[in-house]
Amino acid sequence: MNELIFFDTLRQGLWIAVIISAPMLAVALVAGIAVGLFQALTSIQEMTLTFVPKVIAMLGVFWVTMGFMTQTLVTYFQDQIVPLIVGI
Repeated sequence: MNELIFFDTLRQGLWIAVIISAPMLAVALVAGIAVGLFQALTSIQEMTLTFVPKVIAMLGVFWVTMGFMTQTLVTYFQDQIVPLIVGI
């Protein structure tokens, strides 16, 4: 296998990972900022208050974007990985 093909496939795989994880990370960031602002305004310093809303928000976004994530990974594997394995 040529080094150029290897590094291009690796670069595309990392970019796919960024695209797939971006919605969940963005929601975790927004939820974390919202909960932090709420805690600062009310002076409530409960540890579970920071964890539970983030997890619920991330699970909701994961459930909504699961089809997009699956389709993106399947397309990447069918277009890039499988031809490299088969040798086309």
